[in-house]
Amino acid sequence: MRRQSWLHALLLFGIVVVLITGCGKSEPSWTTFEGAANEKTFPVPKEANRTDRNVGTTKIDYVRYSMNGLKEKESIPEVYLQKIKEWGWRENTEDSEEASRVFEKQNRIVHLTIHDNYFTVTVQTKGKATVKSTDSAKP
Repeated sequence: MRRQSWLHALLLFGIVVVLITGCGKSEPSWTTFEGAANEKTFPVPKEANRTDRNVGTTKIDYVRYSMNGLKEKESIPEVYLQKIKEWGWRENTEDSEEASRVFEKQNRIVHLTIHDNYFTVTVQTKGKATVKSTDSAKP
């Protein structure tokens, strides 16, 4: 009887160690990608979880993805930038900042913004660019 409870305790301990090891992973692996929900030709890590999407209420369509390990101060990881280029996107360095980058492909514009533990993919076509109003149009 005593030997059986020792084996149960050892088995339970092994299961707990495996669960803690598997759940403790906080750094993204950056190995597999799929198309973003709002722009299928823009890569998003498969391990990112879509948490929010704005559709139809504005001229801009954004998707928010949660991903542990991202840091706004560290900007976009180099491996991710390389994958974006491999998918045919070109960075527009004039409009890009450290944590927010702008990419173009054909007539599409994508803004990728990194935050702590999440990122957003915002899509806008060149034809839908916001036009600033002027006072001269008023009567």
